[in-house]
Amino acid sequence: MRLEAITWDRLGDLLAERLLELKTADGGPWPRVALDGAPAARPGDLAERVAEALRIRGRPSLVVGTEGFLRPASVRLEYGHRDLESYYGGWYDTGALWREVFGPLEPGGSGRVLPDLWDPVTDRATRSPYVRLPPGGVLLLHGPLLLRHWFPFDLSVHVLLSPGALRRRTAEAEHWTLPAFERYEQETDPAGTADVLVRADDPRHPAWRG
Repeated sequence: MRLEAITWDRLGDLLAERLLELKTADGGPWPRVALDGAPAARPGDLAERVAEALRIRGRPSLVVGTEGFLRPASVRLEYGHRDLESYYGGWYDTGALWREVFGPLEPGGSGRVLPDLWDPVTDRATRSPYVRLPPGGVLLLHGPLLLRHWFPFDLSVHVLLSPGALRRRTAEAEHWTLPAFERYEQETDPAGTADVLVRADDPRHPAWRG
């Protein structure tokens, strides 16, 4: 694949410019954007850059991380702390994401989004207040394995790490999760299906196609 070298700041600006013109597939007023990548790829950092670039351009946005929608430990760790099947398919509360994030942003929706639901550190509900995203505001949802859930994204960005870079940049204690990302590549092909691809093997020198 041919990718073009770019800086993170320039990438944030270009993505923001693209989002200013983005039309939603369902005709609703809230574009929904995926920033997909393994935790080591830090897609949340890119989401924050895009949000800041949108703010400068006068467009509101809301950054939501899937880590705020983890299931309670009693559910996600039912089969052990390192159960790969659970990690791949059961750690994140996709039902809550549909209900609290995507549902309110459907045509005719309220625009009232819950930014997070569960604190994995305390293993308790966050009790965060709802945030009203005004019409035209952009949802920037970041997290791993996003493109396998059929969420109604209007634009998808995948932050790619090669297998070697993913292993180097993932904490050793989390190496047990690496086969999940290999499976994700095989089953979903996020690098091939995402609208925008960002390669971040060297975090100082990203490259992109979009």
